[in-house]
Formats: sequence, C-alpha cells, structure tokens
Amino acid sequence: MFDVIIAGCGPAGAMLAAELRLHDVRVLVLEKDTEPASFVRIVGLHVRSIELMAMRGLLERVLERGRRRPAGGFFAAIDKPAPEGLDSAHAYLLGIPQPVIVALLEEHAIRLGAQVRRGCTVAGLEQDDDGVTVGLADGEQLRTRYLVGCDGGRSTVRRLLGVGFPGEPARTETLMGELEMGVPQEEIAARAAEIARTDRRFSLQPFGAGVYRVVVPAAGVSDRAEPPTLEDFRQQLRTIAGTDFGAHSPRWLSRFGDATRLADRYRVGRVLLAGDAAHIHPPIGGQGLNLGVQDAFNLGWKLAAQVRGWAPEALLDTYQAERHPVAADVLDNTRAQMELLSDEPGPRAVRRLLTELMDFDQVNRHLIEKITAIGVRYDFGPGPDLLGRRLRDLDVKQGSLYGLLHRGRGLLLDRTERLAVGGWADRVDYLADPTAALDAPCVLLRPDGHVAWVGDDQQDLDGHLARWFGRAGRP
Repeated sequence: MFDVIIAGCGPAGAMLAAELRLHDVRVLVLEKDTEPASFVRIVGLHVRSIELMAMRGLLERVLERGRRRPAGGFFAAIDKPAPEGLDSAHAYLLGIPQPVIVALLEEHAIRLGAQVRRGCTVAGLEQDDDGVTVGLADGEQLRTRYLVGCDGGRSTVRRLLGVGFPGEPARTETLMGELEMGVPQEEIAARAAEIARTDRRFSLQPFGAGVYRVVVPAAGVSDRAEPPTLEDFRQQLRTIAGTDFGAHSPRWLSRFGDATRLADRYRVGRVLLAGDAAHIHPPIGGQGLNLGVQDAFNLGWKLAAQVRGWAPEALLDTYQAERHPVAADVLDNTRAQMELLSDEPGPRAVRRLLTELMDFDQVNRHLIEKITAIGVRYDFGPGPDLLGRRLRDLDVKQGSLYGLLHRGRGLLLDRTERLAVGGWADRVDYLADPTAALDAPCVLLRPDGHVAWVGDDQQDLDGHLARWFGRAGRP
C-alpha cells in the first residue's frame, strides 16, 4: 500500500512527488505516456516559481538550462519594462524547454525516492474510510491512502470524482510551434511587424539558425487532442500574411484555445486535484505551468503532514481555501488579457488606456506581481501586511534564507534571540539572527515560504506553531 499515488508526471505531479518525499511519504507516480515528451516547447518560469526552485536547492540546475529575460511585458503582451526594485532576489523570467523542467523535477523526485511508472492509465477509483483503490486500464488495482490527480485539463481523476468543471468553452484557437523559415530574416521581421499592428495574436520570433517561434490564429476551433500539421501552419500563414515564408522542418507544433474552467472542489475525501486537472485557461502571460507547480508546493507539506500523523485537523482543507482563489484570479486576468488582444474597437480602446496607465509605476508593478505570483497573500486572519505573504530570500548569518528551506520544514527566524520552537523542533527549524534584514522582530515560515506569524511573544508563537504544525512533541 502506498501513502500517496499521483496520476500524472507533468510539472505539478513531479513537484508534488518530490515535496512528499522530503517527508518520507511513500509515493507512486503513474504516467500514461510511455516516454517523456520529445517536442521542445519553451516555457517561462516566473519569479515565484524560480524562488521555489531556490527553496529546494534546484536553482543552479534550472539556471544552467534556461535563459534569463526581464520580468516585464507579460500582461496582454503590452510592451512595458519590468518595474524597478521588485521584491525578490530572483526578479527575472527564465525561459526553459518544458521537457527539461519536467525532467529536472522528475529526476529530483526519483532521487528523493519516488517511484514513477510510465504507460499506466488510471481507469477507476473507489475510496473508503481507510484509503483509495485505484484501477488501471490493464486491470491492475493499487491501494493508497491518498490519490492526487495531476493528469491535465482532461483529467480522468476529476471525471471519476464527478467534480464540476464550470467555465467557458474555447471560442478561438491559436496555432503555436517552432519551425524553420526559408526566407531572409529581414523580410520576415518587416512583414511580421506590419501584421502585429492589427493582429495581436500573430507573432514570428527568431531563435537563431533559421528557427522561429510561430504564433498564428487558427481557422476555427478543433479538438485539441489532434495536433496541427505543418500544412495547417502554412495555410494560416498564407491566409494572414500572404505567404508561408517557406516554413519547414517543425520542431514541435501545438494548438491552444481560450477555454477557461475551474474545478468546483480541489478535494473529495482522500482524492485531491492539482495543476491543469483543477484549472485551465489560455496561456497568455505564461502562468499555467507556474500555477500548477505552485499548487504542488502548497499541497505537498500539508498532505505529508496528514500522512505522517501530525497535521492539525483543518490543515489539508487550507489547500483549497488558499489555492482556489489564486486560480480564480489567474483565470480572471487571462480573460482580461484575451479581451485586450481583440481587434474590436472597444477592447482596442481599453488596451490603449491600459497602456497609458501602465506608465504609472504602481499599475505596472501590480500587474507584474499578479502575473509572477509574488503578490499572492493568503488569508491568515488579521495581522501585519507581511502575514500570509511569501518572504523574499534574505542574507542571513548561515548564508541565504532559502538555503535553510531545502528540507521542506518550517523555520522560525528570530531577530530577538529570545524565542524557541520547543516541542516542534522535529518539524520546524530555528535561526537566531539579529542582523537579518527583516522589518519584523520574528517570523514563522511555513515550508512553502509563506509567513505564518509575525511577533515577539512566545505564548502567541506557540499558538501559531500548533495551528500550522500540530501538537508539540512527536506524534
């Protein structure tokens, strides 16, 4: 019997498996594909996801395989620079091939002891008071204490649970891929710039060696399970640009729509949902992969606490309470961004107005913090503004703050040198550092880096340690 079975070994599933293994949870990941994806789609890791990589000691490996870009120009592709002084030590975007980031996270999970089985499709589930029976397509049955569906927008786990997935179906569709072009770059750049002035869903971006990222509106809405062909791209390029630019030798081809949906619930008993299984939205702003990885980071330590037996009664329910509103906000901002790409007079007027407003630093900063997720604040009740927010990486006497979070434990950063974690020392680390550059006497960090308490009173601290880390002493 496993402690947790995860359906799907994409970014969210692999991240969740690694987080659980930090706490010695027995994890099995089931992936329906027999081989990792071979296409080289470039995705962007936003600031918050880069911070998560730093918190788990993965940042150097990720940076080696990615390319840094300024953290600006994300919102509806409005070309505005990143605001100065973003509250992060990692205030940049990292472009990285999606198969690379998935492989890095999967390797990380396996290195920590997770099992990954490919070619395994979940076909049924049945839960009781003690666990979940997971039926595979080949007839095998597995037993686990908890099941998490990280199996994408067409999630089988979500369907088997009967969880509603309300929202809007796709109204438009866009083709995206990387192809080689057979005409000079100057000719492509001139024509692409001309088209982009009136069609904001169209772009041709050079990657070097004759390879271009191609984004072009499709003729209609198709089944996303059917990948587009090279001829589909050529035809749409001819329709919109009057030429196919000699497109050939695709590296990868895909299609995406603007369907926008959010699961009614993230948890039904012992079965939970994360990543695209819980929410889908257009890729404008590049938030999808990041949102799923951040779901996993929020859920991992809480589900591990439940398995290990020290979780406070309501801890696992805070996963939905915290992450569902974040996803709803992402869906809303992607809806808004898609409207701003429209060629209709009304949306074009709103876009011009917003472009002017983004010249104000507060507006630009607010939108960038929203897209990059560093503006997320969970509702932990009344308290100082820092409460519920993630804490940026700080220089501390033992190196960096994030370097102290590699084990996925809580942390008390005590500038007074008077407090203690006492009976929670098996779950919470302690650092006394009066020199830490922090505008608070002491902070209690959860394993996901969010501030669970601010203050300097031991009795008050003990209450919050119990709220987030259960009873004092080993269970």
